[in-house]
Formats: sequence, C-alpha cells, structure tokens
Amino acid sequence: MRRFTFFLVAVATMAGLVTLIAPAPGHADGQSTPPFVTDIPRGYREWQWISSAHEAGNLNSLGAVLGNDVAIKAFRAGKLPFPDGTIIAALHYRYVQSDENNKVFGQAQSFVPGAATNIQFMVKDSTKYAATGGWGFGHFADGKPGDAAFMKSCFPCHEKAGATDLVFTHYAP
Repeated sequence: MRRFTFFLVAVATMAGLVTLIAPAPGHADGQSTPPFVTDIPRGYREWQWISSAHEAGNLNSLGAVLGNDVAIKAFRAGKLPFPDGTIIAALHYRYVQSDENNKVFGQAQSFVPGAATNIQFMVKDSTKYAATGGWGFGHFADGKPGDAAFMKSCFPCHEKAGATDLVFTHYAP
C-alpha cells in the first residue's frame, strides 16, 4: 500500500512540474505575452483627465489624455519613474470647426472633436515590458490592436522622452 501511495504522489508531482514548466499554449518559444498591449484596459473612459493634446499637420488631431488612479497619483506627486500599474490612455479625434459655436462668436475660432481616429495606451510593468523601458504600448483603431510590425515604432519614438520616463504628456493641474 505504501508503494502505491508513493507512486501516486510521484505521478501527481511530475504532472504539476510539467504544467509549471511548459510554455503557454500558442507560444512555442515560451513567451506568454507579446511585447505590446493587445487588450483595451477596462474602464478607461472613467479615468481622470491628465491633459489635452493637439497634433497638427497630417494628424489633424485633438486628444484627451486620461490616467488610472496610479497614474494620477504619480503625476500629482511628480513621481518619476512612474510606478508599475500606471496606465495612460490617449483618445484621439479629428478636429473640426464648429459652425454652431462660430455663429455665436461671430468668427471662425471654435474647433471640436470630430470622428475618433484611435486610442493609445501606455501600461507600466517593468518586468513584463523590460525590453521597452518598462512600458507596454498599445494602439487601437476601430477596437482592433495594431500588429507587431505597426507597434515597432512606439518605443524608439518614446525613448527620446527618457527624462520623463518615456511619457510625452505633462500634467495640467
């Protein structure tokens, strides 16, 4: 009876070890996640406002930059580098003239958000995204994530903002 019990414990232990050591399904190389953000963080529309952005030229974009609670606390405290768990969202829209507002003002001076163009995220996880300065980058158009080739340009661009932990946005109190 003791040999049979020992045998069952040994089999269960081996099964557990195989489960722990085996790579995740669909990832033959053992890498469990891609080096960029592939899922839109839940609840981002309820996050707090950090600042606004305007990008001219071909982008012709207005942006609302939002942050989760971790991001807001870090921005308010001026904490750099940002702590793990920080998530920053940038919601981008085409900007268009507001004929309605301009009638009130008596001249062409008012612009408002038009059609949405994309949503971008930065997720701070210094372990998971160590190869990209501790940040995971995400770009979503029509709810679909950018592919690996598209996402390759994010880190080299943000790397130029090293003095602010790769973040372009400034907190507007």
